[in-house]
Amino acid sequence: MMANSCGLLTFQKEPVPLKSVEVELEVRDHVATVVSTLNYENKEDKPLEAVFVFPLPGDAAVCHFSAKIGQTQIVAEVKEKQEAREEYDDALSSGRQAFLLEESEQSPDIFTLSVGSLPPGESASIRLEYVTELAVQADEGLRFCLPAVLNPRYQPQGSGGSEGGNVQVTSVPASLVPYSLSFSARVSSPRPVSKVESNCLLDPLQYLNTEQTQTTVKMAAGHKFDRDVELLIYYKDAHQPSAVVEAGQASSKPGTLMGDPVVMLSLYPEFPQAVMSSDASCGEFVFLMDRSGSMAGSHMKRARDTLLLLLKSLPMGCYFNIHSFGSSYEHIFPKSVEYNQKTMKEALKKVEKMGADLGGTEILEPLKHIYSQPCIPSQPRQLFVFTDGEVGNTKEVINLVKQNSGSHRCFSFGIGGGASSALINGLAKEGGGHAQFITGTGRMQPKVMQSLRFSLQPAVVDISVEWDLPKGVSVTALSPPITSLFQGQRSLIYAQLTGQSPEASEGCVTVKYSLAGHPSQNQLHFSLKPAEDTGLTVHRLAAQTLIRSLEMEERERRGQEDEGVKKKKVVELSVQSGVSSAFTAFIAVNKGSSEVIQGPLVRRIVPTPNLIDCGMYHFPSCGAHMMHTDHNLHHDCAHSTSSSCKKKSMGGIGPKSKSKINKFFARMKPQKLTLRSHGAGHNPLPHSEMPFHDNLMRMEAQPYCHCGISLSPRDLLLPLVSLQKASGCWVLDPDLAAALGKTSEELEKPKPASVNQEVWATVLALIWLHGFKMDAQEEWELLATKAVSWLQAQEASCVTECVEAANTVLGCTVQKDALGL
Repeated sequence: MMANSCGLLTFQKEPVPLKSVEVELEVRDHVATVVSTLNYENKEDKPLEAVFVFPLPGDAAVCHFSAKIGQTQIVAEVKEKQEAREEYDDALSSGRQAFLLEESEQSPDIFTLSVGSLPPGESASIRLEYVTELAVQADEGLRFCLPAVLNPRYQPQGSGGSEGGNVQVTSVPASLVPYSLSFSARVSSPRPVSKVESNCLLDPLQYLNTEQTQTTVKMAAGHKFDRDVELLIYYKDAHQPSAVVEAGQASSKPGTLMGDPVVMLSLYPEFPQAVMSSDASCGEFVFLMDRSGSMAGSHMKRARDTLLLLLKSLPMGCYFNIHSFGSSYEHIFPKSVEYNQKTMKEALKKVEKMGADLGGTEILEPLKHIYSQPCIPSQPRQLFVFTDGEVGNTKEVINLVKQNSGSHRCFSFGIGGGASSALINGLAKEGGGHAQFITGTGRMQPKVMQSLRFSLQPAVVDISVEWDLPKGVSVTALSPPITSLFQGQRSLIYAQLTGQSPEASEGCVTVKYSLAGHPSQNQLHFSLKPAEDTGLTVHRLAAQTLIRSLEMEERERRGQEDEGVKKKKVVELSVQSGVSSAFTAFIAVNKGSSEVIQGPLVRRIVPTPNLIDCGMYHFPSCGAHMMHTDHNLHHDCAHSTSSSCKKKSMGGIGPKSKSKINKFFARMKPQKLTLRSHGAGHNPLPHSEMPFHDNLMRMEAQPYCHCGISLSPRDLLLPLVSLQKASGCWVLDPDLAAALGKTSEELEKPKPASVNQEVWATVLALIWLHGFKMDAQEEWELLATKAVSWLQAQEASCVTECVEAANTVLGCTVQKDALGL
């Protein structure tokens, strides 16, 4: 950290007026309220204007903005954006202090905070408050993310939407951020809190009551700004449908959104078991992979590993294709092809060679190309988008997905710190799919496989919501119509309740839909009595939901006669609710001070942390099991802040080294594969269909990667997975033996005489997965199901004998029933 008599400095040796950021998080069940305090101090001898461009969650409802100068507190008002800007400029030109907070017109997760006319020696504290819903993860955890990183957003040529203030975004390597961050959280729920996890170092959890329904936690001091702050909250009981009714604001007019009660419904649909027991075996699976320069390093490696797992898990009879993009875009096949051994093998060979070598992040054109391809009859299109989300034309991209939402479902994955939550959530929301975020050292595969399972569920159609309320009470929907439902996944509905009802009355909501031709419904009864101590949280979330819908409608009307109608409604609603929008801004002017600030203002751009300095992709400090071993990357790029800095490719393992590795792993025993030792079970094996082995780990029969970090136990799964055929079976050969830690002779000798080699090999693989890899079951479950289906189709008579023999040779005790046989 650099300092001199003027205080903290940027790369350009300019003093930084922002000294610290304090964040307080309060979580109530699945809703979070966040209060951020930004402390500024002018240590220069001239008055300053400080400009800070920073990220917030894309679905955050910013609902309070105030400034404290000395003992004076100024609370900002929400006004139409141009009006707010003019008021801010007028205040500065007349020597008054002013503060402006505005949302980006291109992406709702980027905000600009301008602190104007800060006199020499003066301090100011800015308080910013927002509320947001917490997403449910694959493992039932609730995810909160405080975006601490703002990577440069790639703005394609010709994409409109200039930012009004033409604000410069200055970013520095995360290790050189010249201000501090403190973070604390308080969690309360009707259910006990079982644990809180984070990608950052936390102080021990402190329970506030014996029921363990309330707890506090703090982030350890010294956050390095090398990642977003991610919190995963787990409750002891599974998520249940619930409803919260919140009373209207006493000062607001009845009949308005803020004056009436608002209800928030959390629904977790349960589908009939008869329908869910048979996963769909058809579909067109289109994978769109980001290969821009910012994906270099571990991001690209994990993406390739994930594509391997996805391709092995697809059902026979479906269609697929893989597209990739940067400044340009590519595809493996001219159009989607039928999934079989030949096409899968060809795709894997090309995936092996994929690198982060296509330049910028232009996602719009490849999406247009995909949508221009005709859909295949009786093969519902499922689009999987993988990106680090560093794009500047977020709203344009989301709008395109919405326009094509009738022809596909879109599943999105944000990779790494700094991924735009507005883009990732928006793609899934408008595409009727599901969004996932993979940050830090978190594994991509479990989350991607959950989305693949969702995509294999039959599409839910004809969704309708019906209300049954007491006489005299009417309902106005505030959420857009539900376009997708997934088994066990939360759907949120906001609605305004108008009229009077007896205190003891209750309401009922019924969600009706058709699933695989079967009419179904889920129902929730709820009390109309308003909850206590919720403030206006539900109203603000409802307002933000309605604002986003109206903004989308306004974008769709550009160039039409009624353009501007929805914008007017957004401005009215934003001002009434005090929630920010693309068309409004928070403005605060210190009108109480009689002192006029003299002299020209010096503008200071507060630097934002980024991870694009390539060295930051090299082993995050808490990522003890993250796999990335390219020393050249660190040496050649560590001091670069250019997003175009590319990862250097490494050569493959030579023939002699491969021979050594085969001998090494041929001697290994199954108990070593449990990885009680330091990763000695990793086995990169040569095989014509195993293109990933060179990429799984660049090493020569060593139990550690180059930096001395031991291998992740789950990386042992990929060599076995890569050997599976598209049909679901395995082949008995030396590569399979090595993957299972045996010699060929050790596997061939106990094979029952009447059983063919593929049946025997497939049973061995299934036993190994169930015996040694239950911790990663969510990753291999679909490909194991495919293997079981293949076995059943063979009608082999000695499966029981095979299972017993396989257990003996591998040292396992897996029951036949556990395999699904």
